[in-house]
Amino acid sequence: MNLTLFDLDGTLIPVDSDHAFGGFMVEVGWADGAAWGARNDEFFADYNAGTLDLPAYVDFATSAWRGRPLAEALAMRQRFMVEVMKPALRPEAIELVERHRAAGDLIALVTATNEFVTAPIAEAFGIEHLIAVQLARDAEGRYTGGVDGVPSFREGKIERVQAWLKGQIG
Repeated sequence: MNLTLFDLDGTLIPVDSDHAFGGFMVEVGWADGAAWGARNDEFFADYNAGTLDLPAYVDFATSAWRGRPLAEALAMRQRFMVEVMKPALRPEAIELVERHRAAGDLIALVTATNEFVTAPIAEAFGIEHLIAVQLARDAEGRYTGGVDGVPSFREGKIERVQAWLKGQIG
């Protein structure tokens, strides 16, 4: 069995899912268009420059939806999938994933984007294993704006993949 690890943003999909979700939050009115959109763009520029403060970004990025009832946030995430992400799923990317699945490969999607945004994208590709930034929750299960555990960001991706593989091997 071969191991196949896919990156997401700018690789399997031609957009950055986290940045796009932020833009969608502005579009649907859950975040202030001018100020929030500009700050989202600043964080995206920091990410591209390799200087992103991930905890600050996660706190910011989740602020548009985490205070809402979970069912409402999940419904809006589904709308994001239909309106933004599904059109970004390229047939050639779906075919690539399918070729690896048909070959019997162990497949994982490894991304620095949080699991709230990326879980339905992985599902749309039929990828069972998702290694994404895990969001912290409080005792009642509400998202806090923090990161839980080692984020799958920069060198954290390697640590998270190694831990996942260890769990696969048993």
